[in-house]
Parts: sequence; structure tokens; C-alpha cells
Amino acid sequence: MSRYYGGWAPYVPVAERRKKAAREVAKLRKKGHLVAPVVIEGRKITTTFWGKAWCDNLESYHDFENRLPRGRTYLRNGSVIDLQITPLEVRALVSGSSIYNISVGIAAVPKAQWKSICKDCAGSIDSLVELLQGLFSKGVMERLCRQDKGLFPRPSEIDFSCSCPDYASMCKHIAAVLYGIGSRLDEKPELLFHLRAVDENDLVAHIDTVLPLAKKGPDAGKVLESDDISALFGLDMATPQPTKKHRKSRTEGKVGARKKAVSPPLERSTAKATKNRERRPAARRENAVWRDVEELISRRNAPAYDQATALLLDLRKRSRKGRKTTKFARLLAALRARHERKGRFIERLDATGLD
Repeated sequence: MSRYYGGWAPYVPVAERRKKAAREVAKLRKKGHLVAPVVIEGRKITTTFWGKAWCDNLESYHDFENRLPRGRTYLRNGSVIDLQITPLEVRALVSGSSIYNISVGIAAVPKAQWKSICKDCAGSIDSLVELLQGLFSKGVMERLCRQDKGLFPRPSEIDFSCSCPDYASMCKHIAAVLYGIGSRLDEKPELLFHLRAVDENDLVAHIDTVLPLAKKGPDAGKVLESDDISALFGLDMATPQPTKKHRKSRTEGKVGARKKAVSPPLERSTAKATKNRERRPAARRENAVWRDVEELISRRNAPAYDQATALLLDLRKRSRKGRKTTKFARLLAALRARHERKGRFIERLDATGLD
């Protein structure tokens, strides 16, 4: 229990504090203040990566560790009735024996340090969504969470004040607010970047420039022949048709060939060949799209994976129109098997129903 000037503070039951807090919240809302209380369900204060990382970092401070347990209890009891996170500052109201005003100042990340973080993480974070969900490699996690030169503040970069009469530099009300920040990051992890006055988009600014599309054609020897494509994708490739000159040479010397009437079987055969020739350009275009998909997947970055998925969705749509769903399913299954270790690409296929 904290020591007050003139003796110990009178004990106020939790139920009474909650009633007092509810009255205070009602007054604030009546004045037009957007109250944002911290509500904890169960024992766990945080459940997501960013919230846990904030609390783990906080609990590693030797300066604070003996002041934090009471703060956790206050937070679970619903004592933090308002918590507002803005760049470089957190303001809160905590219900105790009275309603106390808390201010927590956080220093901005130094520009050189932020540039270093972005440089070290370049090429390792595929999308802002994955960043905010905490879905990235252990190396990126370690870099962002590093105490000395990472995204989380050091004890020397935190200043706080509370209107309570406790003479301790950190009282239980402040500790509750610090844990409340971790809980709030569960809901809105982007608030951590705003609090440290940095732009989270800087970490993914490299995505559009990584592995840009090549402007020149492939090198000699790297172009697949039709037989190679057939083996790679399991396609029945159309055989090349003889040229006009070749066809003419085969008919030269046959006197009166043009004057002979075309028999019905030959007429049907000619019509079938014409129909096949009309289908071949579409087949060649489809094969080209499958090759494009493979090339995009080989780049191993989020934009390329998104483009490849979009092409596959278009191929599936075409296959349904042409009643070739079985063929598409077979080719897609083979593609998934070839790239099963590319987890982020497979996740995109699963999310769009390409399974």
C-alpha cells in the first residue's frame, strides 16, 4: 500500500469505486468528452503480439518492476475509466479513493534510430496488415522490440505524473495506465507508432520497389520451349501447324486438285480444323497466363503474390465459362504442391477460396 502524507488513505471498496467511476464517466459524456475506458475480460491484460510486447518491455524495467503489481489489479478492476493516446502523450483518468488525472509523456523515436529500424527491416515485412498483426519473422520482431534502439521506449524516455497524494514517483494509478496502454494496443496496434511520433508506413515503403518488373526480355537459354512448358504444367500443347508455303508444296503437281469437289468427310474435317485453329490462340493465351503466375510467385514478395492470385482467379472464372474446371483444378493442385513452402502465397490462395 502506498504511503500518504499524514497516514494511510482510507480504504474504498471496489464496488464503491466503480459507482464513483460510473458517475464521473456520465458527467464527462454529458460535457461531450469521448470517454474511452479500458475493459479487461478475464485475467489476461493482453492477447495480441503488440500488447504483449509492450507489457513484456514494461515489466523488464528494473526501475518499475516493484510498482507494477498493484497497477495490474487496478486495471483488471476497471479503474482506468478513460485512456487517450496521442503523439508523445497519454492522458488518463483512474478511479481510486478519488478520480485522479494521469499524464504519461513518451519521447519521440530519434530520426536516425527510426531510419536504422526501417533499413534493418527492409525486405522483411510484406504488408502493413501483417505488420500490425505481428506476422513477421523472429529477426524483425527482435529488431522492433529491442530496448535500446528499437520501437519501445526506455525508462529514461518516459515521464509521468498523477494528481494523487502518493509521494512515489510511480504510483499504482500510473502503473495501471501503463498496462492500459498495452491493452489498448491489442485493439489498435498502430497507436504505438503514433505515440512514438513515427509513420508505420515507412516500414513498408520499399514494397513497390522491391524486384521491379524487368523491362527487357529474358536472356537466351532461359525461354521455355513448348515441350518444357507441357512438362512443367502438365498441359496438352497444340502441335504447330504447317505454314502456307509448306501446304502448297504438298499439293503442287496434283493436276485438277482444285477442281475436285470436296467430299462430305473432307468438308467435316476442314470445319473441325478451322474450329481447332480458333481455339489455339485462346489456349496459348491461357498457357502464357500460367507462365506469368509462375514468374510472379518466383519474386517472393507481397505485390507479386497478389498479382499471381488475381491471375489465378481470372483463370478460374474462364475455366467455369469454358467448362474446364477439372483441368484448372488439376493445374492449381500441382501449382500449390510446387509452392507449398511459400506460406504467405498459400495463405492468399486459401483466403480467396483457391483450394
